[in-house]
Formats: sequence, structure tokens, C-alpha cells
Amino acid sequence: MSENNNRPKINDEESSGNIRNRNFLRNINTFRSLKNPVYRLYFTGIMGQRASMNMQMIARSYLIYEITGSAAILGVLSICNALPILFFSVFGGVIADRIHKKYVLIIGLAGSAIISLAVALLLSTGYISSDNEGSWWVLALSAVLQGCIMGLMIPSRQAIIPEIVAEDEIMNAVSLDSTGMNILRLVSPALAGFLVDLFGYGSVYYVMTGLYIFGTVCIMFMPLTGKIVSSASNVLQDIKEGFLYIRRESTILLLLIFTLFVVVLSMPYMTLLPVFAEDVLNVGASGMGILVSVSGVGAMITSLILASLPNRNRGILLLTSGLILGLALTVFSFSRNWALSLIIIVFVGMGQAGRMALGNTLVQYYVDPNFRGRVMSIYVMEFGLTSFGGAGAGLLTDALGPEIGLGAFSIALVVVSALAFIFLRRIRRLE
Repeated sequence: MSENNNRPKINDEESSGNIRNRNFLRNINTFRSLKNPVYRLYFTGIMGQRASMNMQMIARSYLIYEITGSAAILGVLSICNALPILFFSVFGGVIADRIHKKYVLIIGLAGSAIISLAVALLLSTGYISSDNEGSWWVLALSAVLQGCIMGLMIPSRQAIIPEIVAEDEIMNAVSLDSTGMNILRLVSPALAGFLVDLFGYGSVYYVMTGLYIFGTVCIMFMPLTGKIVSSASNVLQDIKEGFLYIRRESTILLLLIFTLFVVVLSMPYMTLLPVFAEDVLNVGASGMGILVSVSGVGAMITSLILASLPNRNRGILLLTSGLILGLALTVFSFSRNWALSLIIIVFVGMGQAGRMALGNTLVQYYVDPNFRGRVMSIYVMEFGLTSFGGAGAGLLTDALGPEIGLGAFSIALVVVSALAFIFLRRIRRLE
């Protein structure tokens, strides 16, 4: 008998089953962008920046509220951050089309590290504290400076992704980027809250400084990507051409308008979160960190799902995300129960992640690469406008209470999202 005949026979059904399992695993593309070494460097570096931003979101807003006790001043702080983003983002878009985006990211991260270190030192000396009521101006100034940096930097941060990955991987790369951000939303705010309770606010800013430096080093190792697509000598002409392009392209225009409404009506909840944590739910800084972290769970789940989905029905998913976000925020606005608020804020995170990943992906997918930096600068401007919503919600809160301050915006978001679903057929049909 031959050697081959002495071998044990493999069951054909078992063999085909193993092949199917291997093919299934091979076809799971959730993390395919991370196979790209350049994207890994980008992803890791931006994780450092986003960890810092999430920690600051807790520390700065809670510290301002501790010093002033005013929801209106929380809104003022948002405007201090928003106005520079609004003004500088259009120039950031031109820069993104004129200068290699890697250099913009390095300068922005290094500048953020310097600002964080300055605030940390002032906290260590005791100048910024609840005993010095006028010291909140330093935090307002830091918000202005960081708004300038973000306005100049974010268009490059957004527009560099299609230069790193293939066109059919843009949604996967953006969703993984969002997943990383949401993982940090799960960890960083809670860490910041506990650091505040255990070691004070200064410890948060020192950690933030280290994270910004880490991000800078990662981006330095990236190769240059893409090409310079804008060569006009007149910056204002470049900006004008960007606006004219958006006006011509109705799909891009509708996407930007819808995301503008969703962002402005949804983001005031972040401005008012210290008020809900302190005065409505009575859970303190640690509880606020937990709320933000739990919302990160929902956001992370949604981001991973989107990273795994094919490039279909993305317009419908975007509109659905806005509706889910509005409904969840409405319930959260009027909840005084800690357990219910924790459950609902998971859905808030899901809606936010869907809106962010899908809006970003669709704009980048349908935009002309020659205008990508400038279009993304308009997309960034919308986040600057959110602070005006935060300021309005703060004024409403001081006058009528946090339930009305946030509830009015979230109910408006439900109405806008429902109307968009019914009437914006062009967005519904986007794949």
C-alpha cells in the first residue's frame, strides 16, 4: 500500500467548512487601513493629540465652572475657541492645498504642547485656581490660541487621509480614525476626572503636554504624501475659488449644510455637561468623566460597524445618525436618573460617531482632490460655529435651567433630521 493511502482521510465537509471560515476571516476588512504603515504612523500620532483634547475637555470646562459657577461663562469659553477656528480654518484650507500636510501637523502639535505646558505651570504656581476668580482669563486665552492652531491644522489633518489610503478605503480609514478617537473618549475623560480628584488640574495638563510631544514625534516619521495642488499667488483668490466650487457642487453643499445643523444643535451638550454632572445628576468631576467615557462606548461600537460595512447607503445612514442623536439628547436633557442617563448617553455617542464618520467620508469621497483642503476647511468651520450653539444653550440654562437649555436644541435637532430624511433625496441616494 502506498504512503499516500496510509494517510488519514480528511472529511470533505470539514475541509470545505475550514476553507469557508478562512475566507470569511480574510474578507473581514475592519482594520485593513492599519496594514498601511504610513496610516499607522498618522493614526498613532493623532491618537496622542486626541487623548489630550479629550482630557482637556473635562479639565478645562470643569475648572472654569469651579472658578466661576456660571454656565454662561462656559459658553463664552466655547466662543473663545470657536472664533479663531472660524477665522483661521479658511486659511488652513489654503495651507493644506499649498504646503505638505505633514509639516502643518508637526507645527500644530508642537504649538499645542507649548500651550498645555504654560497652563500646567500656572496651575502649579497656584495662579489659576478657584481662590483667584479672575484667573479664568488664562484658560480663555489658551482656548483662543488653541482655536488658532486647530483652525490652521484640522483641514490638513482631515485632507491627508485620502493621500495615505486608496479611494475605496477612505470610509474604513475615517471610521478607524473615529474609532481611535472614541476609544480615547472611553479612557481619557475618566482618567482626567480621576487625576483632577487625586492630584489636581495641573497633573492633567502635564500629561497632555507629553501626549502632544508623542504625537509630534510620530508625525515626524511619516513620509511626505500627496502633492501641492494650489499654486495661485493670491490667498484670497484661492479661498474664493473654494467657495465657488462648493456653490457649484450641490451634493457637497447639501452635505455641509446638513452637518452644520447637526453639529450646531448637538454639541451644546458638551458645553453643558459640567452643569448636568454637578447640579442635575450630582456626580462631580469623576461622574462627568464617566459620562463622556460611556458615550465613547456607543461611539466606538458605531465606528467599528461603519469600518466593516461596504460603501453603500451611506447617505441614509448619515440622516439616521442625526435622528438618533437628537432623540437620545432629548431624553438625556430631561433625565435626573443616573442609570438612565448612562444608558441614553451610549446612544448619544452612537449618533455622534455616525454623524462624524459618515459626514467626513461622504464629503471627502465626492470632493474634487484639487479643492479637498479648502472644502475641508469649510467642514472645520462648522465645528467653530458649534460654540455659538453652546453659548446660546448656556444663556438658556442660566435663565430657564439645564433641561430647557439643552432640550430646546435637541428637539430642534430631531425636527431638522426628520425633515432632511423626508426632503433631501439627494443625500438619501448617496452611496
